[in-house]
Amino acid sequence: MKRTLRQPDLEAYLDEALPAEEMAEIEKRLRRDPALLEQLSAINARRDSGVHTLSEIWRRRRASCPDRREWAAYLLGTLDEAARRYMEIHLHAVGCRFCQANLRDLQARNEKADPAGESRRRRYYESSVGRLRPRR
Repeated sequence: MKRTLRQPDLEAYLDEALPAEEMAEIEKRLRRDPALLEQLSAINARRDSGVHTLSEIWRRRRASCPDRREWAAYLLGTLDEAARRYMEIHLHAVGCRFCQANLRDLQARNEKADPAGESRRRRYYESSVGRLRPRR
């Protein structure tokens, strides 16, 4: 049995803040259910008129989403335990698609950048061998 879609579900659909499977299911239901489509149209009309709820503003501004600097610290493993747990819940339990994409992008950049950085470090080391004096 299909679950009843509530206004927050439709608002999240409009914000593209749901997992892809849920987005696809809602889209199928919108094509078959004129009343649901009417409800979505009413939400859009309310948004266009400038009336917003606190939860809408929170979702649209992604107030609960960590920024890229925080995701970079997460990848480096430099966060405290509480921050790391929050980010894992946000990523896996909440399933924030924006943060998942952000994290994948940072991981891809690290993979691309790391070989060049390692090569540069090796060249610096090789060029300085024998030139540095030991500390006394």
